[in-house]
Amino acid sequence: MNVSSPQVVFSGIPEALRRPLLEEYNKLAKHYREGHWEPAELNGGKLCEIVYSILKGHVDGAFAATPYKPSNMVDACRDLEKATGFPRSVRIQIPRMLLALYEIRNNRNVGHVGADVDPNHMDASVVLAMVKWVMAELVRIFHATTPEEATQVVESLTDRSLPILWRVGGLTRVLAPLSAKDKTLAVLYSVPGSLDVRSLLASVEYGNASRYRSTVLKDAHRKNLLHFDPKADTAQISPLGSRYVEERVALDV
Repeated sequence: MNVSSPQVVFSGIPEALRRPLLEEYNKLAKHYREGHWEPAELNGGKLCEIVYSILKGHVDGAFAATPYKPSNMVDACRDLEKATGFPRSVRIQIPRMLLALYEIRNNRNVGHVGADVDPNHMDASVVLAMVKWVMAELVRIFHATTPEEATQVVESLTDRSLPILWRVGGLTRVLAPLSAKDKTLAVLYSVPGSLDVRSLLASVEYGNASRYRSTVLKDAHRKNLLHFDPKADTAQISPLGSRYVEERVALDV
């Protein structure tokens, strides 16, 4: 799939709303990747307000100059259900997802003290998954694409930089004493789509190319962490592999 730029994907959303949407999404992903659960969940709450502003502007036919917080998010999202003539996703599904995100932000000891649950990995994982779904729906609505393609677009929008990776002279080096498997997954995580094995070998600095393909890549393929295509001699990280990097590799170094 030839992934379009954010400007093309969200061309139906004005820059004043598109830019903060992408910024907040990438802040959330970065905080999650670094294990900062509370900031990640706070980003989810802020993103709700931006997405509501986009939906409201789409329904009204006139977008606000900047994102804003409605006086009552619950009532505001429920009012969107009255927007006849718009897809169910715009009227009901995304707004109800926003309410779930807002509930976590407000009543799970994130935005306010006194709740019975502190910010944690489980809650942050739920927030990230829901936000990715919302972003994919926005791509599908404003770019007229399939859910599968929208999901790929959202993954390409994520800033996947890792502090252990150093790009120099057209090569990505791994600046951490990781296993060959973890180095491979870290490099693949940082790029959209697939990468040729020759580039991976240079980044991972694995001495035996045939052994690398037969053991490291095929083993990770069997574990569904990546897809290894022997004919094309390429590898691409899987959703499971991405979660592995976010939850294990990025936090352990």
